[in-house]
This record gives sequence, structure tokens and C-alpha cells, in this order.
Amino acid sequence: MSEVLSQSQIDALLNAARSGDMDIGAASERKKTEEKVYPKYDFYSPKKFTRDRLKMISVIFEGYVRILSSRLNTMLHMSCDLAVDSVEEQRYYEFSNALTEHDVLALVNDTMEDTVEKEPILFHITTGVMISMLDRQLGGSGKIEGEVGSDYEYTDIELRLYTDFMMSLIGSLSDAWKSYLDIGFEYNRTETNPTLVQLIGLDEAVVIVGITIKTSVSEGRFTICLPATMLSDVFSQMNRETASMRQPNQHDSDEIMEYLRSSELEIIAELQHTTLRMEDIYHLHVGDVIDLDQPKDSKVFLNIGGKRWFDGKMGIFQKNKAVRIEQTYVLSDWEKIQDKGEKP
Repeated sequence: MSEVLSQSQIDALLNAARSGDMDIGAASERKKTEEKVYPKYDFYSPKKFTRDRLKMISVIFEGYVRILSSRLNTMLHMSCDLAVDSVEEQRYYEFSNALTEHDVLALVNDTMEDTVEKEPILFHITTGVMISMLDRQLGGSGKIEGEVGSDYEYTDIELRLYTDFMMSLIGSLSDAWKSYLDIGFEYNRTETNPTLVQLIGLDEAVVIVGITIKTSVSEGRFTICLPATMLSDVFSQMNRETASMRQPNQHDSDEIMEYLRSSELEIIAELQHTTLRMEDIYHLHVGDVIDLDQPKDSKVFLNIGGKRWFDGKMGIFQKNKAVRIEQTYVLSDWEKIQDKGEKP
């Protein structure tokens, strides 16, 4: 069946015919490229986490790989480069379908007490780079003869070494989260056949963090699967802590006021401003009177820290000169005074 031309293709054809341009296909292709392409959105599987949340997770694990790089360099006595290359929200079956029956997973639980249903965090390192790092840790060169495929089965000794190796990596995960939330992680178990065990619901949302591992003798991928239930609890706790920080604490306020009561502030009472010649100032003596050109009951300005806080009237209190406060200034009054050009 012949292809039906769209209106944009018809317009391109007519324009090419009028101008004498015979490259009609190129014109139609340009029209296609100029059309705006909108991303598809799956309404059956809506996203649970915003871009800001995913960006925060990316920042956390970028800090985590920096910690791991130095730790692996010390453990393996060789240069290891780690980098976060993807942080995506997916369904668990997308992660599960990529696994084989011979893959090995490390299951990790968080230590948050208010989590009702514990769904584990899953750690997976490709078999080739893991065998290479285990060989290097045992004193070998790390070079593996032949290709380690997906059908490779770990021996019991390698599984024990794998568990110890992953526990050392997971111990640094709390440090990466410390800037956002004080949360701990503990190793649960090693799963040798994840295809037979349903660790998370297949349609449950998860966040997949992809990390590349490169050494001088091997290269592989380190994947971390974060369940949505765990992340929802984390974000809820972060929101609660942020809200509690915003709320004023009465005990803290009383403590602050107690410190303020014992502090000292210099208060300057300012009668008025005037201008004198240097000659007049030079000849001033005790008892001389300076004319301020103001009535005797004019305002006295009280300045604290170089700013006007109060206005008052000069008087006597218990045979001492004193100022009775009659007006208190706030920020809006300050702005009005400055707009008028008055000296605060």
C-alpha cells in the first residue's frame, strides 16, 4: 500500500515545485526534523520519584563511589576507577529479567525502625570483575585466563570471600547518606540463585543505580537496586526532620534568652546633630553651651549597634538623667527613614 502524504509533506512538495528545487525528499526530511518530539509517558506505570529525588540519589552515590574507590585501592593494591553512569526508576522485573540463574546478589537491610515491610537492597557485581578482584585480594594478578561467562558458578570458598568482600563495601554506605540522613545498613545474606526467589514484587517500583568498575586488568558493572518502599520511608523521615528543624523549640528559645539577659549592649543617646567650625571646637571649655537649634523637649534618639531602635524624651529618674522610651522602630520604619535621607 502506497504511503499517504501528510500535510507538511504536501506543503514541502509544493514549495519545492515553485522554487525549482528538485530535492523534495530533503525538504520533507527537514520538515520532519523541525517537528517537536514529545517524550512518551506510561500512564499504567506512573513514576513515583521526581527528578529532584533522583538527582539527590545520584549525588549520594557519587559520594559513595568516591569512598569505594579509595577503599578498593587499599584492599586490592591497584588503581580502581568507579563512576555512576545511570540512576533510573524502573520496575523490578526489568532488573530481574537481566539476571541469570548463576548470578549472585548481596541482600542488605536498612536499620530504620519505622519501616513496616523490609524489602532488601540488592547489590550485584558482574561475575568477571568480581572474580578478578577476589583473585587480586588473595595475592594474584587479577588476570583471569579465558572469558568468565554468565554460566560461571561460584565455589563455596569464593562465596565466602564474596560475602566478606561485599560486607566491606556496604560498610561505607552509611557515610554516603550521612549528609542527608543518619541511617545504617546491615548485611542480610548472599543469594546464589535470584531467579528462583521473588525478593521484590515484579511490578514494584525500584531505583537502579548503575556504576562502572574499571581496573587495569578487568572491567565490569556494579548495580544497586533500591526498593521504592525503602526510599519512600527515607524521604518521609527526611521531611519530618526538616519540618521539626523549622518549628521553634521553646526550650531553645528560653536558653537563648537566658544568654541574652546576661549580655551587655552599648546604648548611645543622641540629642541632635549640629555643625561647628574647627576654631569653635578648639576654644570650647567646660560649661560652654552648644546651640542645637532644637526645643528642650525634642526627641532623643537611642542607637544600638549604630542603628536607631528607640525614640524618647530626656528627663530625670531617681536624681539621674534618663530617657523615657516613647517609640520603637521596626524594619519598615528603618526603610522609611532611609528613604527620607534621615540619619538612622
